[in-house]
Amino acid sequence: MNSIQTEDGSNTLFSSKYNQHYHNINDGAIFETLTKHVIPAFMFHNDKEELNILDICFGLGYNTLATIYYIKKNNLKTKVKIYSPELNKELIDSLKKFSYPNEFKELSNIINELSNKYHYEDEDITIFIYIGNAREYLKNLNVKFDIIYQDAFSSDVNKELWTKEYFDLLFKLSYKNTIITTYAVATPVRLSMNEAGFIIYQYRPHKKKQTLAFIRKQDIIGKYVDMKLKKQRNTTATAIYDKELLLDN
Repeated sequence: MNSIQTEDGSNTLFSSKYNQHYHNINDGAIFETLTKHVIPAFMFHNDKEELNILDICFGLGYNTLATIYYIKKNNLKTKVKIYSPELNKELIDSLKKFSYPNEFKELSNIINELSNKYHYEDEDITIFIYIGNAREYLKNLNVKFDIIYQDAFSSDVNKELWTKEYFDLLFKLSYKNTIITTYAVATPVRLSMNEAGFIIYQYRPHKKKQTLAFIRKQDIIGKYVDMKLKKQRNTTATAIYDKELLLDN
């Protein structure tokens, strides 16, 4: 497991299966996690005492760990339950040996527990890691989520976690005020989300744009994107559908 240092000094890995890094090298692993996922999610849910969070997919665990770090750093009273599927069992088993940033130093006991048992629990934090196929996991979940970190590898290499049918699963697991955060801004991805029932917003936490999605309109964070108008202006743009997975195989 050869760590790769990112722009902010935190480390990531390269996936040979998907031919992509787990994080944007130029943004920095922890910077990307906080600005694209944790901060906008907690900005939207700034008054909740308890949050259910779905972290797609666990990977190196930055989204989950940064959530806990953010709560502790800001002395929030928020209790969280985090559910996260991950296909790569060997990766999870190896996390206790990974070189995490100093921000996660106080979370080493949590990292070790997750790496050994795929589960952690105390008075305020519960984390479940599911080893296996994310979509099968979602089909059998009987939980609704306040926050969904949509952070799978890109639709170019991991299309099954960006189709309209996949977002149908997320829609069923969402409350009326759920927020989905994702780095993806491609029109086909946004159309997949929109056709599943989500309303799309654009958000720019730093230099790069990203996507936020909700079930109903809101005026707290992001700029509304009229997907109907976008489709009228770009008549060749289409959502991503499960049928394309068969063609890829």
